[in-house]
Amino acid sequence: MSRIEHCFTQLRRAGRTALIPYVTAGDPSVETTEALVHALEESGADVIELGIPFSDPLADGPVIQRAATRSLDNGVRLKDIFAMVERIRTDSDVPLVFLVYYNSVYRHGAEPFLRRCAALGVDGLVIPDLPLEERAQVQEVIADLGLDIDLIPLVAPTSKERTAQLVEGASGFIYCVSSLGVTGMRERLSASVKDLVEKVHRHTAVPAAVGFGVSTTEHARTLKPFADGLIVGSAIVRQIEAGLDAGDSVQRVQRFAAGLRQALDEEPGRTPGVR
Repeated sequence: MSRIEHCFTQLRRAGRTALIPYVTAGDPSVETTEALVHALEESGADVIELGIPFSDPLADGPVIQRAATRSLDNGVRLKDIFAMVERIRTDSDVPLVFLVYYNSVYRHGAEPFLRRCAALGVDGLVIPDLPLEERAQVQEVIADLGLDIDLIPLVAPTSKERTAQLVEGASGFIYCVSSLGVTGMRERLSASVKDLVEKVHRHTAVPAAVGFGVSTTEHARTLKPFADGLIVGSAIVRQIEAGLDAGDSVQRVQRFAAGLRQALDEEPGRTPGVR
C-alpha cells in the first residue's frame, strides 16, 4: 500500500476529507518551501502537492504563473527540489506529490527522473500535459522498474466518455478538475462538480479529490459531503505572495490551511467515497 493510499484509507475509516494544499517549489525560496511543507503538515494537510516550476505552465493561472517565475528567477532547478525533498524525508512522512510538466521529465530522462523520485520518497506525480495515449508509457516504466509511485490522472468536465479510460489503472487519487480553464481562485464552484465526482466514483474505487478554484472555507463545507479530498492551490500561493514583503508567508499559509482543516472537520458527514 502506497503512502497516499494508506492516507486515504485512514481518512475514509475516520469519515474525513483529505486536505491537499499546493505550493510552487522554490517560491520564494527553497528554504521557505521546506518550511511551508512542515507548517502545512502541522496545520492538518494530509497530502502536499509540490509544483515543479516551469516556464510555460499551460494549466495554471496568473497566481501560480507568477510563483513559477519567482522560483525560476531565483535560479531554482530540479536538483535543488530533489535535495529539499531528501531533507524533508529525514523527519516527515507526509505524502508528497509532484505536479510536473512533461518537458521537465523528458529533459531529465523519464527513467532517471522516476527512479530519483522513488528513491527520495516522492509518492505521486500529476503531469497535466501528459495525454491519455502517452500515459501508458510512463506507467510501463513505473511498473517495469517496480517503483512505488502513483501516477495521478486529471479528469475534467469535458472528459465525458473518456472518464472510464482516464481512471483505468490509476492509483493514489483522481484529480477532478472542478471547472473549465486554468487554475485560479473562484467565488463559486460549478454545480456540475458533484456529478463529475459521482461519475468518477462509478468507474473506480480510487479516491476522487477536487481541485481548480477551491479556495475558501465555504468551498470546503460544500465539497466535503461527496469529495474524498480537496486540492487548494492558487489560494495558498496567494497567501505566500501576500506575505513576501513582510516575510510572513509561512505564518499566513499556516493560518489559512488551519482554517480549511477546521471547516472540513466541523461536523461529521458520510464517509467520503463510500457508495
